[in-house]
Amino acid sequence: MSQPGEYVSSTADQSHRSASPLRPPTVRPVRLAELRGMLQHRGLPVPEGGQATEELAFTGITIDSRSVEPGDLYIGLPGAHRHGAGFAAQAAALGAAAILTDDDGARLAAENAPGLPVLSSADLRALVGPLAAAIYRSQPEGGEAPTLFGVTGTNGKTTTTYFINSLLAALGLGSGLIGTIEIKAGSEAIPSALTTPESPDVHGLLALMRERGLDAAAMEVSSHAISYRRVDAVRFDVAGFTNLTQDHLDLHGSMDDYFDTKARLFAPGRSRRAVVCVDDDWGRQLAERAQAAGVETATLATGGGSADWTVRSVVQEGLGHRFELHGPAGEVLRLHTGLPGTFNISNAALAVVMVLASGVDPARLQEALDSADPLTVEVPGRMQLISENPAAIVDFAHNPDALERTLASVRRPEPGARVIVVFGATGERDQTKRPLMGAIAARLADVVVISDDDPHGEDAAQIRADVLAGARAAAEREQLPAEIVEVFPRAEAIERAVAMAAPSDTVLVAGRGHEVWQEVNGENLALDDRVELREALQRHGFGLLSPKAVES
Repeated sequence: MSQPGEYVSSTADQSHRSASPLRPPTVRPVRLAELRGMLQHRGLPVPEGGQATEELAFTGITIDSRSVEPGDLYIGLPGAHRHGAGFAAQAAALGAAAILTDDDGARLAAENAPGLPVLSSADLRALVGPLAAAIYRSQPEGGEAPTLFGVTGTNGKTTTTYFINSLLAALGLGSGLIGTIEIKAGSEAIPSALTTPESPDVHGLLALMRERGLDAAAMEVSSHAISYRRVDAVRFDVAGFTNLTQDHLDLHGSMDDYFDTKARLFAPGRSRRAVVCVDDDWGRQLAERAQAAGVETATLATGGGSADWTVRSVVQEGLGHRFELHGPAGEVLRLHTGLPGTFNISNAALAVVMVLASGVDPARLQEALDSADPLTVEVPGRMQLISENPAAIVDFAHNPDALERTLASVRRPEPGARVIVVFGATGERDQTKRPLMGAIAARLADVVVISDDDPHGEDAAQIRADVLAGARAAAEREQLPAEIVEVFPRAEAIERAVAMAAPSDTVLVAGRGHEVWQEVNGENLALDDRVELREALQRHGFGLLSPKAVES
């Protein structure tokens, strides 16, 4: 390894072998001249740089100086606190072939790594995705690549992608998964820190899946990913939309802006086909916009109303449901999901229609549905059933709509059965959600245990107070009988809830789902709601369920 500031060249005609799980093992070098020609062809700004020759070649790309490998193009982006070009020496020491940055970054790079070739552009973010696609050849024109499914919306993204992944496995297809909980390239699971990884990692993963010969992949696409250009130059074969409800207004400012961000996914060049759930006004607007833009669009109605595909004949079976899915050409598919919640009917139906939109024959899909029950699959932290008596559930519901839907779906029919909910609110996020969520809990639960979620750097007591105020105001105003208590830390709140429960009750632990760390004032504290709930149930003599996991 070289010393900081010393340039390490990459050999233009030798492939670099990577050990990163987010990249294909081997990448054939791509010359700068080829990359410049691609950008020019696409009407994108072409980076300038007198130090870089046209024969300079790259075998990787990254925006993180810590993950640089020999032959990489390091993108030095400006940050909130430091400029990425300030880490040029570290990138050079790890073998970067060049740095691409802005004018300010070019000066920093020249000071910190004087031997490293510097390219500059005023619009860096616009270049990262296209460059990553070209370097990794993630979805080459005319080349074989996995069929790519993208799912966006406020709630249901994770579960829908797991359903798609499970359906593909039931069809005998090799599949990948990119999302909040994990990344899977076939059978290999890689922990995921972001709902959608950064653009270089997305393209690296798609290239890895292509190299492994996978047939398809399903990806969650968050509004953050679209806003921050993490899915630039990614082409989805089928894009799906679940719903749109209040969330992330700290980023978007308004629901209209939130919608417009989501809608950018449903445009030519980004998605070939679309499946849009039209149960709400946002979905209906989105379907009209996508169709007007020229994207082949199928609509789905799961709660009544007209659409190309409609859910009918819903029958509850245990905590899950059986139902029919009727199509535009008279198709009728019989579906079952064992996951609790009527919203999982919507998620399951959306997954099925998306798989059909990719070209799978309905009769073949029905065989897979009948033989493998692929829509009954444990999704970590998403209506995850830990025990049946009481029904003990961990769910990611962390916004008003998700909490309302979840609470409305978990009450058992036995006389006197109660719903006991444990939840809080995330710090440094949309504060307007807090009293709304408190009021919803007071209306729909018998016992409301308000505790901490992830306070981040905010005062946890103030967050709890905001939620409590909403719950108590609703209880007083609407004369609600709910018992409202404040218990912290969160593990004690879960213990209190289980101690209150009878076998016929439901204990819902909401808000954190699959997360295993609680961030408090910059410190990550080990906390897994599923572990705490299991241990509390065992301490009080209740039995546990064995999980049914996705197999790829």
